[in-house]
Amino acid sequence: MQSLTTTPDSDEVRSLTALLLPLTDRTLMLPNVAVAELIPYRAPQTSEGLPEWFLGLVTWRDLRLPLLSFEVASGEPAVAAGNQARILVLNAQGDRPHVKFIALLVQGIPRAMKVDSELKAAELPLAKYELAAVDADGVMAKIPDLLGLEQLLADNGIV
Repeated sequence: MQSLTTTPDSDEVRSLTALLLPLTDRTLMLPNVAVAELIPYRAPQTSEGLPEWFLGLVTWRDLRLPLLSFEVASGEPAVAAGNQARILVLNAQGDRPHVKFIALLVQGIPRAMKVDSELKAAELPLAKYELAAVDADGVMAKIPDLLGLEQLLADNGIV
């Protein structure tokens, strides 16, 4: 997650806009700059023999993006796309020249919030691909490991 910084000539902490992403069993938090677009759910193109967390490929702006289930990648059981499901297109973070975006299944519309130095760490167990837990104005959220997810895709020959 983007860190909070101070301006060079003051001690004032700047805030950033984060998005709370609803999943089936948890809420994730990302800086809004990590997100390229939220699109309606569409069934991905699937293939046989791929990991369960890889839901298939979705088309977005003439690109075919890998669609992941964060819950399954984190070791939880598979979840079906609910009636509020959306696809979150994320800006790739891993500096792979041929991978600019990946997609994540979310179970609703993300909610924006301002995050500043008052964001508190939460004492919650972390699953695989979760970097931290935070208390965001009473909502417990997990910070996902986006680089880890991209590496998971690369390790499985998907990107």
